[in-house]
Amino acid sequence: MRQALGLRGKSVLALLATCVLVLLIAGAIGWQAIEAIRSHLGTAFTRNFTLLNRERILAPVARELALSRRLAGSQLIRQWLLDDANPEKKTLALREAEGFRSDFNDKSFFIVSARTGHYYFKDSKSPHSAEPRYTLSPTDPNDAWFFNSMRSDAAFNINVDPDVRLSVTKVWINVIVTDGERRIGMAGTGLDLSAFLRDFILTREPGVTPMVVNADGAIQAHPDGKRIAFNSAAKDAGAAQSLFGIVQGRGDAANARAALAAAAAQPGSVQVFNARLHGRQQLLAVSYIPELKWHVLTAVDLDAAELIDPGLLKWIVLAALTLLALVTSGFVYSVNRLLIAPLLRLKQSAQQIAAGNYSVALPAGRADEIGELTDAFGTMARKVRTHTEELEEKVRERTQELVSANKEMTAANKKISDSISYASLIQRAILPDRQLTAALGDNHFVLWQPRDVVGGDFYVYREVEGGCLLGVVDCAGHGVPGAFMTMLARAAIDQAINEAGMADPAAILRRTDKAVRSMLQIDARQRHIAAMMDAGMAHIDFASGRVTFSGARIALYWSDGRQVDCIKGARRSLGERQQGEYSNATTELLPSRTFYLATDGFLDQAGGEKGFGFGNARFVDMLRQHANRPLAEQSGAFVSTLAAYQGAHPQRDDITIVCFRFT
Repeated sequence: MRQALGLRGKSVLALLATCVLVLLIAGAIGWQAIEAIRSHLGTAFTRNFTLLNRERILAPVARELALSRRLAGSQLIRQWLLDDANPEKKTLALREAEGFRSDFNDKSFFIVSARTGHYYFKDSKSPHSAEPRYTLSPTDPNDAWFFNSMRSDAAFNINVDPDVRLSVTKVWINVIVTDGERRIGMAGTGLDLSAFLRDFILTREPGVTPMVVNADGAIQAHPDGKRIAFNSAAKDAGAAQSLFGIVQGRGDAANARAALAAAAAQPGSVQVFNARLHGRQQLLAVSYIPELKWHVLTAVDLDAAELIDPGLLKWIVLAALTLLALVTSGFVYSVNRLLIAPLLRLKQSAQQIAAGNYSVALPAGRADEIGELTDAFGTMARKVRTHTEELEEKVRERTQELVSANKEMTAANKKISDSISYASLIQRAILPDRQLTAALGDNHFVLWQPRDVVGGDFYVYREVEGGCLLGVVDCAGHGVPGAFMTMLARAAIDQAINEAGMADPAAILRRTDKAVRSMLQIDARQRHIAAMMDAGMAHIDFASGRVTFSGARIALYWSDGRQVDCIKGARRSLGERQQGEYSNATTELLPSRTFYLATDGFLDQAGGEKGFGFGNARFVDMLRQHANRPLAEQSGAFVSTLAAYQGAHPQRDDITIVCFRFT
């Protein structure tokens, strides 16, 4: 048995609960302050980090763009592209481009002729050659970037795009070469994407995700290479490669568009907004680079970013726990000396008194609440001793009275049990078991299960020349009242059979109904008394091979193992306030048919998971399944089927089934 928490433990627990509550309140206030500081620091960090990345990206790319624009503006290259079949102009133009190549970071350049589509590329690894690498085709999807750029109004574009033929993926700077208003070609260079990511995108800061997007939101650079919208100049970016597709909160895409538009309207400024990114709420900052038509973004997860030194929080928590330990120790020492020790001595005295030693000496009195408690305890001990002596005397007297009463109750209970057992014997005596066995033998079985020792169900059998009469009756009530009703019902049915004969079951029911109403003189003040009964009577005529049946709320079922049919009884019971109308119906007495008369106790029995009644559908399925079996086996099968469905539910009503078959 678990020991209850003592006063010392409860006092310490109360102190700890108070301290913890105070610490929680102080912690909540402090946490709000820390969250405010972290939010302020996070905003400042995100802004500064974005501006830093903007400058780090702008410096090398702007330099490459400037060199590429100078290369595209070269007179020698322009003259050659106007007459690209001239070998002298080609030699001078490529020599001019070679001079630029050494200045490019990637040590490479490319030139494309709009007239022929020839693509010239040279880097430090390429052999010296004046021949084009390949020729662009308007029908090749891999070359769509060039033809789309030539149709565009922009003087240049920069994108991240894989070159299938060169097997490289770079940041390409594409500058249009013009002759006045006429576009005659393209020139530029590339930056290695892996170096670009290493230098400008990848960061060791936890919770920080830098990225670059174009004016349409297509991602140009991202720590996750799958997010990059390759060849965004030639086609629209998918949702997974667009800033507007990867933000997940409601309204986040609209906020992102507004932030990009505001940043583009004020180049060099930083716009801050919140959005749900990668499944977490994050703070995003964006700044626009007009030279590249790019937006530099930084997404910061304030919960993951280390904006505040974790060591500081550790020392604060350690100091709070130390203070709590000191306060608790001092409190425990004071409570133990001033309160617990005196109470323990008083407890020892109480234990001796509980053992029957009322002369025990109590602790010395004190001029405080403990002393008052000791005095009150002494007074109580004296009164307990007096009351105990008085109670012991009364207990002895009451014990003698209870012993006598118990003997009387035992005798009365035995009389009641004997009476009910005798009533059961009498009720069984009116059941025609021996007559049925002698007359029908294996052509019948009876399932009779009263809910109590005695019940309100019984069955009838009368033998007549050339046939017999079989019936079941379900009287209102259970137990002893139901058993008394069976006696009256049996007398009424015997009288009805004598008057109407056995060949007319409907007449038997009508006369039984009349007899019951005559025997039970129930006036208007006794309408609440249930005196009704359900009944079903079947007359079997062997000569004609017919079964004549009439029922009051009881049906006659028969089955040949393939189908089940029945003759339904009248809707009103015998003895109801409003008299019912009963008529005969006949069916053939075929050797393949097995007939069944059943009271509603079987159909209404609760069972299953939800406690519903057995029901007519299950009853019909059971008859169909077992109709062709020997009747002795059918009885056991019916009992097993009902028991399996009933489970732990108690029996609700008396159960009676009479089955017969004539082969």
